[in-house]
Amino acid sequence: VQGFEGVSRDLIANEAGVPKLTVYSHFGDKEALFAEAVRAKCEEQMPPDLFPSDLQGPLRSQLTRIAQAFFALITSDEALSMHRMMMTQASDIRVRQMFWQAGPQKVQDAFKAFLEARAAAGELDVPDIARAVPQFFCLLKGELHMRMASGLCGTPSKRDVDAHIDATVDLFLRAYGAR
Repeated sequence: VQGFEGVSRDLIANEAGVPKLTVYSHFGDKEALFAEAVRAKCEEQMPPDLFPSDLQGPLRSQLTRIAQAFFALITSDEALSMHRMMMTQASDIRVRQMFWQAGPQKVQDAFKAFLEARAAAGELDVPDIARAVPQFFCLLKGELHMRMASGLCGTPSKRDVDAHIDATVDLFLRAYGAR
């Protein structure tokens, strides 16, 4: 792993098996390429239709689907490698900001709109949606993600992941379910 600074667009073009000009013409600079890669990965695993605002389907089921997609994303090999790279002192703050804006911020914005629609429909009682959004995702990460990111455990079983997600959704709904 060479990190952001150790990789050039030429190397990326070579690894992708495309002409350098293709990479240069599609992405003005390495930062744009990085941001697009993060955005595309997040959208691939957490597509916009995961956050319906039309209130179709049970709230618990939708929260569970969002939780499953998020947990799969953050525990993928790519995401764990990215997390480790960004937690090193050598990681540039600019890279971390680009990552945040291209991925986590977009996911949080979509989830915020989802929660707002559910609260407006009376299904949730969330006094501070801006706080509830990161709470949900931090609960999902929990100890399990930290242990994986630290290399202290391998991939958890489906049963363990399902139990973790169910407990997280239950806790979130106990905190913010309609009274």
